[in-house]
Formats: sequence, structure tokens, C-alpha cells
Amino acid sequence: MKRHFSVVVLAMATALLAFSQFGCASPQNTNTSTVTATPEPTPDKAAIEAELTRIENDWPRIIKEHDGAAIRRMEADDAVFVYPDGSLGDKAQDIKDTESGALSADSWEVADVKVNVLDKDSAVVTGRSIVKGGKYKMPDGRVQDISGTYRWVDTFARRNGQWQVVAGAATPVQKGAGATPTPKASPSPGASPASKAAPSPRATLSPRVTPSPRVTPALKGTPVPKPSPAMRPAPTPAKTP
Repeated sequence: MKRHFSVVVLAMATALLAFSQFGCASPQNTNTSTVTATPEPTPDKAAIEAELTRIENDWPRIIKEHDGAAIRRMEADDAVFVYPDGSLGDKAQDIKDTESGALSADSWEVADVKVNVLDKDSAVVTGRSIVKGGKYKMPDGRVQDISGTYRWVDTFARRNGQWQVVAGAATPVQKGAGATPTPKASPSPGASPASKAAPSPRATLSPRVTPSPRVTPALKGTPVPKPSPAMRPAPTPAKTP
């Protein structure tokens, strides 16, 4: 009886020891999953170039048909434009000039258009506009001649799936801009300052085209009432309607 009792006690002790070794062991972490960064999708450059080119080419139609609704879609509410004279313009001025028909032209052509895709939601478009028979009617009834050639740049951003112009700037191209400048003659030694030839007068900047519907935001210019109505280059002379 005593031996049987000892065997039972020994068995219970062994069981308790085994339980303490295996039952209290910390569970192994079987979760080996790792989080990996999702790569940015590659922008479809061809599709973006085609869409932005289409938008720029639609400006002549917008101007001809006084389509202010199109400008409301294509220009961002916070868009900022710098006109050739250094003044600032915005979406509201473009809409006003477009719907009122203040801007007109016999021919409005855009050339050298280039789309530089930055990523899937942003791009920069540059080009050159040639305006013939361009006119802008000032608020006081005077009409300004806005004919000329302009170079412009527009910045686009895609917001909620819609491409919009968020910034633009333009500058008039002076006649003969590209020609090699004639070297200046060296001054005669000892010549009196008074005898120096007066510098040639600078060419007057092309009249600004009012901010009205520009072919591209870059070429529009908000009319600035001044004693002499300088003309701001109108909205980027866009493609011929």
C-alpha cells in the first residue's frame, strides 16, 4: 500500500513538471506578414499630352462662341496669371471678357506646343501664339489692337479627375528677336562723354492683350485703364478657330 502510494505521488510530480515546462511556454508568433509600399502608377504620358493639347486647341472656339462655361471648367478657381506687362489676372477676368465678347481676332493660331508631363497629376505646357487682326474692347469703349506673336507657359493640375490650368504667363515676341545683335563700335579713345552716341530707343512692347479668354491662360491680360491704353497680350493666342 505504501509502495502504491509512492508510485502515485511520483506520477503526479512528473505530470506537474511536464506541465510547467510545456504549458507555460510562450506561444510562437506565426504572423510573418510584412507591409510593402504600393508603387506609384506610371503616368500615361501619351494620354496626358493628347488631353492637354485638346484643351489648348479649344481656346479659339471658346473665344468665338463666348463659352464662359468652358473656362469655368478648365481654369482652377485659384488660378493665377502673369501678363506681359507684369500685372496679375485671374479666372474671373477671363470669364468676364469671354462672355462679353470683348476679345476678337481675324486669326488666332498656336504653334510649337510642347507638353512636359511631371507626374500623373501635373504637367507644364509651352507654346507660341500668333494673333492677326486681334482686338480688345476696353470698358470705356476704346478698342485696342492686340495683334502680335506671344510665347506662353501654362501649368496644369488634375483635380478630381479634371485637368485645370492653375497658373500661366506670357510675353510678347519682339520683331527680329532671334537675329544676331550687331556688335557695338568701340568708343574712340579720349572721346568726351558728351560725344557718345545716344542709346537706340528700345522697341515698344507689343500692346497687351486683355485677360480675356486666352488661348492659353498665359496670353491673357486684364485690361488696365491707363491714360495710354497699353494692351496686354490676350489669352494665349490659341489655335486658329
